[in-house]
Amino acid sequence: MKISTKGRYGLRALIDIAAHEDEKCVTLGSIAARQGISVNYLEQLIALLKKAGLVKSVRGPQGGYSLDKPAGDISVAYILRILEGPFYPADCLSSSGEKNTCGTASCENCVTKPVWEKLYNSVNNALEAFTLSDLAEDYRQAAEDVIKET
Repeated sequence: MKISTKGRYGLRALIDIAAHEDEKCVTLGSIAARQGISVNYLEQLIALLKKAGLVKSVRGPQGGYSLDKPAGDISVAYILRILEGPFYPADCLSSSGEKNTCGTASCENCVTKPVWEKLYNSVNNALEAFTLSDLAEDYRQAAEDVIKET
């Protein structure tokens, strides 16, 4: 499993918005400048996140984007599922997975299926353990550390 730029950049954009929640709204330009992501790509990512109900937009001179849910209620797993889709390491684990995706073996008797299930559960548990609030706090702390060093 590899997280694409869509997942990595979308997560970084949401962390940036959460870390700057005291500003009410964050512009795409400011996110782009801080994160080194093009505004055009951010527009595409934010559209997906807005459709999923994670961000809302405010128009006008003080407009921009803000979270539509508390950062502590949003897990990294949830964000990445929106941007990347489910994390099934093998098709046989998905509810829409086809039977006998392992070749000629029966899925019910497949000796490797427990490996894929354990991997799937481990990855999901690890990603569920992190919230957007946790990462935003880490981001703010890192930014403060950089300021102290200069």
